[in-house]
Amino acid sequence: MLTVKLILLVNFATNFYNIGMTKIIFSLVKQFLFWMALFAVSRLIFFIYYSGIISLENIDFNDVLMSFWYALPLDISTACYIIVIPFLILFMQSLFKKQWFSYINLVYSVIVLLVYILITTSEIGIYEEWKTKLHYKAINYISHPAEIYNSSDTTVFFILVAILISQFTLFFWIYKRFVYESFKKITIRWINGFIFFITVPILIFIGIRGGISEIPITQSVSYFSKHNFVNLASVNTGYSFLISTIENYQFKDSNPYAFYEPEKAKQRVQDLHSVEIDTTINILKTDRPNIVVLILESWSADLIASLGGKEGITPQFAKLESKGILFTDFYASGNRSEQAMSAIFGGFPATPITAITHNLEKITRLPSLTKVLKENGYSSSYYFGGELMYGGIKSYVNVAGFEKIKEGKDFSDDLPRGKLGIHDEFIFNEHISDLNDQPEPFLSAVFTLSTHSPYDQPMEDVISWGPDKNQNGYLNSAYYTDKCLDEYFEMAKKQSWYDNTLFVIVADHSHNTYNNWPVFTKEYRKIPLLLYGNVINDEYLGTKINRISSQTDIPTTLLEQLNINSDDFFWSRNIFNPTISEFAYFETGDGVGWVSPNGYFVFNNTIQDFQIKEIEPQLVDSIVTDGKSYLQELFQQFMDY
Repeated sequence: MLTVKLILLVNFATNFYNIGMTKIIFSLVKQFLFWMALFAVSRLIFFIYYSGIISLENIDFNDVLMSFWYALPLDISTACYIIVIPFLILFMQSLFKKQWFSYINLVYSVIVLLVYILITTSEIGIYEEWKTKLHYKAINYISHPAEIYNSSDTTVFFILVAILISQFTLFFWIYKRFVYESFKKITIRWINGFIFFITVPILIFIGIRGGISEIPITQSVSYFSKHNFVNLASVNTGYSFLISTIENYQFKDSNPYAFYEPEKAKQRVQDLHSVEIDTTINILKTDRPNIVVLILESWSADLIASLGGKEGITPQFAKLESKGILFTDFYASGNRSEQAMSAIFGGFPATPITAITHNLEKITRLPSLTKVLKENGYSSSYYFGGELMYGGIKSYVNVAGFEKIKEGKDFSDDLPRGKLGIHDEFIFNEHISDLNDQPEPFLSAVFTLSTHSPYDQPMEDVISWGPDKNQNGYLNSAYYTDKCLDEYFEMAKKQSWYDNTLFVIVADHSHNTYNNWPVFTKEYRKIPLLLYGNVINDEYLGTKINRISSQTDIPTTLLEQLNINSDDFFWSRNIFNPTISEFAYFETGDGVGWVSPNGYFVFNNTIQDFQIKEIEPQLVDSIVTDGKSYLQELFQQFMDY
């Protein structure tokens, strides 16, 4: 008897579930798969249309196939964004049981379908000219359709129109035939409905952010190929266009930092960068050294005793100073890792509001130290123990021309890892091992991560005098990375390439320390830069350079030492030319920080006032004009890219 009752109970629950819940689940799943299919077909059409480029650039067909695989994370995220509205409609329909909710869903889906196909077709049309993803600037052209027609080849125009109409017609038919559901009545048992409407939003959210890892998804996740054409095709066009519009729409028409007449600001900045006479000090024994850039995560100058920090935090760095050249008045251009990459390798200063690495259409316009060195016979590589998609770093280093890129997932699973990735000592070991197989001369970069929270480095703590647990974690992680640096160089000295290698040791940005500097102060933004290696002339070993400089000066400084033209790097200066103007710029979220030999200031554009101004009264106008002109001209170039 009990068995019969249990069977009847199960059947009763199943019937209720089948009537409403299964239909709703299948409806959402079908909509999700519909959008995924649309994204894949749009990408296929792009590849077919530009098959000539695939042939011309000798792109391996396997790269084209892999594009669809690497596109999946962004495609999933985009599809999840789109089905948020259908999910809410289904939720309302389950409450009020009105059929017209189904029609709202249909209208919404058709509008999104049309907009997406319009965006992807437009991208096909502009790619040959722009060589980028469709971005926010295309909005400026939509209001002038006649100009679009007149500026394009007639045959191409009608081919694109045919693609648009055919693709829309096909997918509209698919949606109506296989996806659209007209729910006349939905009956859902409350417990099933409760579970469904709690769990589905969580799944959608996970899909949108690209999983449950610490770092949410960015467009960099789709970058995998040495061919930028393939990488751009892998990036979901709708996702890219939305991000570009959000990032730039607020200042698409006007520069928010227009303090002066454009010509006045431009001339002021040109004067700051003018070089009357080249008196470069040559510090190297050779003009074709290998170059290794060691980028230290979050290293403040306060970690280093000779830069004003407390003793004992980085004792191994102090040993390196005695055989290198230390810059004692050196500043980070921005306060994020992605800003550092474009500054160090592109010589492009960090901008307020947004980072240039978030804009795929802009980073292709930047000069690249990597590419210039490649033209002069250098191979290149980039190493990181975590996920490079954060902040658009992966897309940037790809576009910048690094030939070999290895991040956490590319290394053996046996390597010990923390929450963010592989500990520094193991990445350093991998780097040295790989360099033995890299053709010389080479440019190779290693980006550390152990000094990033949560500071789960594998060594026991040795510092306990910090003001709180978080500071002690940071200081001990710095002590750990410092120890790893010493071990790294001990291993490097045994390698055949060591004697012909210049090491550039620099922080990506600063960090809060026991001094608790406000984030917008120059003390907070001060970081180390050390040049080290046997290629440095003996007379300069152990010297200190006290001239004010910043990360953006690295490309020109290196190229001039190699006797390679650096004219493309307008924002970068040659630190070893004593005749250049002395200053450092840094962005402050919504303003400019400006350091000069005669004082410094920080201007906040939001409040239209100075947060700091330490300048002699008679010099205020001149120094402030320099700094604000610099930001105005920099942001204008960012907008123009």
